[in-house]
Amino acid sequence: MKTAYITHPDCLKHEMSKGHPEGPQRLLAIQDQLTSQQLWDFLEHFEPPTVERQALLRVHSQQHIDNIFQNAPKTGQPLFHVDPDTFMNEHTLTAALRAAGAGTLAVDLIMEKQIDNAFCAVRPPGHHAESNKAMGFCFFNNIAVATSHALEKYNLDRVAIVDFDVHFGNGTENIFKNDPRIMICSSYEHPLYPFADRP
Repeated sequence: MKTAYITHPDCLKHEMSKGHPEGPQRLLAIQDQLTSQQLWDFLEHFEPPTVERQALLRVHSQQHIDNIFQNAPKTGQPLFHVDPDTFMNEHTLTAALRAAGAGTLAVDLIMEKQIDNAFCAVRPPGHHAESNKAMGFCFFNNIAVATSHALEKYNLDRVAIVDFDVHFGNGTENIFKNDPRIMICSSYEHPLYPFADRP
């Protein structure tokens, strides 16, 4: 069985602030464990491209995409605060575009039978990003981008999303709540962020 490991150094450059819980150390910890468990060399390694704007437009509004691009700090500029917990530095936009591009690459590799499965070791994460809103450390909804890419490019009838996280994937639900082709299974710790009214 061939497993793709999709990551990019740009994803390490996105930093929201010192000590922020969503930091580059998350990816380094994964790599360290894969190496120490002698699994690193068994993986097929790929670097994701930046996602195409058309792929973003399938799940995000033009206004949302424009806001992210326009608010992205330039070199030397201070952090831009999207909300009290979600910040952009000068590398965030590129990292977010690669994180979303990793999902579309994973879909292509699997659907074209180059590999059997894939793990996208990318950041920023995505499942809190709604169609018109960045939040919860997320800018673009990576899984929604990958799912819509799979549906559109490969004419799939159904896609199941299994969201396993301490927090509910509200952004993914927001994007796909009216799409009967998508089944979302979300396991999370209630009533933590985003404080959705879920049993």
